Amino acid sequence: MLTKEQIEKAKNEAVTVDPHYGHDDSIRAAYEWLDAQKKIKHPSKIFHRLKHLIEEWAGIYVTPHDVKIAAYLHPAINGDYYPYYNISSRLTEPSTDRLKNIGEAFTHATRESHKSSNYYVQE
Repeated sequence: MLTKEQIEKAKNEAVTVDPHYGHDDSIRAAYEWLDAQKKIKHPSKIFHRLKHLIEEWAGIYVTPHDVKIAAYLHPAINGDYYPYYNISSRLTEPSTDRLKNIGEAFTHATRESHKSSNYYVQE
């Protein structure tokens, strides 16, 4: 799991304009969601509403900046602009087991909007 120190360091290193971050657990949830996705060679040109997909899956408020920091921290994620990262357009629905150690998970009503039909395959 990402530590508070890793997250703070990434926030200071990542170049963002007027960053607005949620809870550190939002970044952890975004990292787990990105980690579950199949990686492709180059950043996708397909727009995915990543922030919303992650919020709905994790039941936690997530900002686009949270996703940017998670992508910055993830060693297998490439791409300079949110939401164009090197993840397959055939999205993987991550297992909710990934959220076991994320205290803020499932604390927001966004989970009620989660749809497995948004995903091509389940983890």
